[in-house]
Amino acid sequence: MPEPDTFDPVAGVAFTLAPGLRRILAPNPSPMTYRGTNTYLIGTRGIAVIDPGPDNLAHMDAILAALEQGQSITHILITHAHLDHSPLARPLAAVTGAPILAFGNAVAGRSPMMQRLAAGGMIGGGEGVDGDFAPDVCLADGEWIVGDGWQIKALWTPGHFCNHLCFAWNDAVFTGDLVMGWASSLVSPPDGDLTQFMTSCMRLMELGASVLHPGHGAPVTDAASRLDWLIAHRQMREREVLAQLSKAPATAAILARAIYTSTPARLMPAATRNVLAHLIDLHGRGRLHVDGSLNAEATFVRLDIPHAGTGVH
Repeated sequence: MPEPDTFDPVAGVAFTLAPGLRRILAPNPSPMTYRGTNTYLIGTRGIAVIDPGPDNLAHMDAILAALEQGQSITHILITHAHLDHSPLARPLAAVTGAPILAFGNAVAGRSPMMQRLAAGGMIGGGEGVDGDFAPDVCLADGEWIVGDGWQIKALWTPGHFCNHLCFAWNDAVFTGDLVMGWASSLVSPPDGDLTQFMTSCMRLMELGASVLHPGHGAPVTDAASRLDWLIAHRQMREREVLAQLSKAPATAAILARAIYTSTPARLMPAATRNVLAHLIDLHGRGRLHVDGSLNAEATFVRLDIPHAGTGVH
């Protein structure tokens, strides 16, 4: 379940989480970012910055002010190209001379299905994307970044976003927006991909990390339970989608209104995008049919409607 609403650090203040690890909260709270974006500083001399955050010069000043005597920023690591995570990378690089490392630009890592949907121009999406983002160094899945007294492993974990990386450091993993404690992640095609999301969650489960440090919210100290919950939550949403489609064909918007009955109106567009992600995943697995082209307004038909007494589920 989501964490209690007790995480409320002061923006701009470096907070020590563990030896060699500090967190600075960016001043960008919102319904989609919770208290704001978490920027992480790893190291005691040469510092790696994970997710410098939005284009906010006050936050850059806070990052630079956190540097102690003898410390300098040597690496800037980006989990993914969303506007609340990556835009400050370039100004910070200009000031510090540190290279920007990420999986790739804002469309790197899209599955063939998402590439086709994006090319068709009818699937929507693009919420909060930093379209101008381009790293200095593209990291391969499994690549090690070696710094001054630290090593960080890059893990390509698409799902919330196509170029999403998690970063493993000691027994901790920095999970960006793939895994958070305060909410489940938005998956909005074509930038997000539910098929990839489930695979990435399973991969993190296999790592057995002791703590997850998310892009928003408090550390997740029971990583296995949280990942179990996220996977079960998505499986529950799939069952809800299929149950509604057993009654009648429907669009993503119709299904979202039927399923997210207690969701505030301001969050319904995000809920609809999550439903669309499920529909595309189910369509790709041969569970659903669409008349005409697959797009954001398409009507989906269930192909395997169970019948009473048949034992088909």
